[in-house]
Amino acid sequence: MDILSHMLIVFQEPMLIFLVAVGTFAGIYVGAIPGLSGTMAVSLLVSFTFAWPTNEALAIMVGIYVGAVFGGSRSAILLNVPGAPAAVATTLDGYQLAKKGLAGKAMGVATMQSVIGTVLGVIVLCVGAPVVAKLALGFHSVDYLMLAIMGLMMVGSLGAKSIGRGLIAGCIGLFLGTVGVDPQSAVSRFTFGIVYLNSGIDFVVAMIGLFGVSEALVQLCDMDAIVIKQKVDKIVPSFDETIKHLPLTLKSAVIGVLVGALPGAGGDIAALLSYDVAKRSTKHPTVPFGTGAVEGIIAPETANNAAIGGAFIPMLTLGIPGDAITAILISALTIHGMRPGPNMINTTPNLFYLIVACLAFASLFLLIFGMTGIKIFTKIVEIPKGVLMPLIIVLSVIGSFAIRNSLFDIFWMFGFGLIGYFMKRYDFPIAPIVLGVILTTLFENNYRRGVMLEGSISGMILSIFKNPISIFLFVLIIILTVTQTETYKKWQAKRDAKKEAQAANN
Repeated sequence: MDILSHMLIVFQEPMLIFLVAVGTFAGIYVGAIPGLSGTMAVSLLVSFTFAWPTNEALAIMVGIYVGAVFGGSRSAILLNVPGAPAAVATTLDGYQLAKKGLAGKAMGVATMQSVIGTVLGVIVLCVGAPVVAKLALGFHSVDYLMLAIMGLMMVGSLGAKSIGRGLIAGCIGLFLGTVGVDPQSAVSRFTFGIVYLNSGIDFVVAMIGLFGVSEALVQLCDMDAIVIKQKVDKIVPSFDETIKHLPLTLKSAVIGVLVGALPGAGGDIAALLSYDVAKRSTKHPTVPFGTGAVEGIIAPETANNAAIGGAFIPMLTLGIPGDAITAILISALTIHGMRPGPNMINTTPNLFYLIVACLAFASLFLLIFGMTGIKIFTKIVEIPKGVLMPLIIVLSVIGSFAIRNSLFDIFWMFGFGLIGYFMKRYDFPIAPIVLGVILTTLFENNYRRGVMLEGSISGMILSIFKNPISIFLFVLIIILTVTQTETYKKWQAKRDAKKEAQAANN
């Protein structure tokens, strides 16, 4: 039986298509609520679908996965509150468009790019899974460490008007990420004898507080501001506009697939990296990044959905989860008697291509449900602040508690909300704090692992020059460092001014 025959099995079972549709629809609305992540929804479905046939269980889980990754962009654009960590970068320009009355356009672009990203990720999964998996296996501890360093260097792109202020915020995030029991030595760090701090700080709680509660506090202090009427006459991006941004779309999709295929990285890091690349490489954005640039939505939304296909690659070809949701899916497959790994494509090709087909259908339903719900969602922004802001705080409380069923997380959430409020008042960026908390585990674990493998810090540093991937990442870090210096920026500004003057004379 060939590939097409395996994928056409879905058409022979209408119930599978229905379940993918239900899962995608539910995932969009779950992902739009801060704290109610796709990981939580899929984990609940493992026990709920225990007695279901394997195909039906996978269909609804895949649908929720795709829908939830996209759903986070809704609240990010409308309320400046990312529904999921993968939507943090989307807030930077998406919310600015909503403040201009263009939330409909922003959500239309986010929907279209999420669909394109998902489709491109599925194509890579279907065609190049073994190749990408082999590339992912070539990453060593020092490579992950440099990937984390590259991520930390993005503080200049995440809403920071000053590199210094961005670095301060990033360092605060790194510090907060180390709170709790050390995973290797079991020593309590910065817990001050408080038992509740032993489990550390969940970065989703930090995200909800810094974005959700702080924004609500800022808005409540400005109750006299006029509610902006949203324009929803043009939602679907034009074909010419989509083609115009195709190079950025493809670039972001490649980043999403590759980062998604790295175990432990995931769509949140992919979205942040692609936003940074877009900001550095786009010479003539529609408006400056951070003020409502369409490119600032295209890059992260393409990358975080393309990372879905990337995350399935190590899961299905190596039995290694690409992110938290694929880790849950591995356990679900194991419960149903399947064993993801190197022989899965050969022994059970029907299951592999069933997942590919479900992802393809999920992208179709993402387009349908994503576009049809925009006019309803845009009404949220027009709700009076006296009603909307308390509602955001209530949802933030529910979302924070739902993560670990801990009241202490609610206190943390309000604490981060106050920190975010004062940082906004004094013009400090808040996104780098979330970035620092997210990257702490990746940075710390791979630094220690690299030192232990090489026997010393110097040995770990020298190992960078033994591997082509390490050398490539090292060169990238040098380039990123140079391009963030004031000297380089002044030289670049002079060069651009000279080119514009030459063009005007000609």
